[in-house]
Amino acid sequence: MEHLQAYRAAGGGKHRASKSAETRAIGRRLLIAAAVLFAAGIANSESKAQSGPFASLAGTWSGAGTVTLDDGSTERIRCRAKYAPIGPTMEMSLTCASDAYKFNLGANVRAEGGAIAGSWSEASRNISGALQGRGGGGNYELVASTAGFNANITLKTSGNKQNVTMRADSQFRGASITLAR
Repeated sequence: MEHLQAYRAAGGGKHRASKSAETRAIGRRLLIAAAVLFAAGIANSESKAQSGPFASLAGTWSGAGTVTLDDGSTERIRCRAKYAPIGPTMEMSLTCASDAYKFNLGANVRAEGGAIAGSWSEASRNISGALQGRGGGGNYELVASTAGFNANITLKTSGNKQNVTMRADSQFRGASITLAR
């Protein structure tokens, strides 16, 4: 009993926790601090990814529209776009499909001032080429080109709505798509 009283007196009248309980408490505090730092790091990296000329496009968009083929026929299409901007660069993908038609367009672009340049590819037809144009603030006018193919692409963004139009000089004459976040 004397031993217990001396122990409590040394601890300021409090019963001290065991060493393993203290270690667990410190470990929990460190784990919480690490989680907070990790979350702050993610938030900071996301804000950096969201700054730059393509920031207003960031994320996944979906919607519908029509595609016009070389014979003049049109088909309704469903589309999904994903934009991943990082500073002055952006990776994007646009996949559209109807019952009989599909295209999968991907691009990597870089903005310098109002000028945009990069490359594009269309996976289902195994073609690729250069992409050039101008724009900013979610509104762009671009030309996608390769040997035997040119397409004008206009992208207009207003809030959470986006209109994409494409006009081409080949079997794929164009598309008109409305997307939303």
